Amino acid sequence: MAKTILTADDSASMRQMVTFTLKGAGYEVVEAVDGKDGLSMISQSKVDMIITDLNMPNMDGIEMIRNVRTMPQYKFIPIILLTTESQDGKKKEGKAAGATGWITKPFKPEQLLAVVKKVLK
Repeated sequence: MAKTILTADDSASMRQMVTFTLKGAGYEVVEAVDGKDGLSMISQSKVDMIITDLNMPNMDGIEMIRNVRTMPQYKFIPIILLTTESQDGKKKEGKAAGATGWITKPFKPEQLLAVVKKVLK
């Protein structure tokens, strides 16, 4: 059965690009418009990995990760931050919240897939 990945991003075009890339590689994809929407999605259906933007309205990626890490079923799920931010301070904040990895936008589809394959076993 295909692994399911949640992508949370307030940019519709970025969600489309991530979804297109992942579906092309055989993954199922669930899309969320922000962190709050993402939390709602994962409480309704099981996902195997999360790819989230950092800067989003309602709930940013870091806050979403903190919330996800409190859920027993998602304590060890791979979570990748996909963002335009590249400052070390933000990366440390992401790691402290529980992010597994970090990809800076713009990204190459093969770069995204390489990271997904590496962390999603």
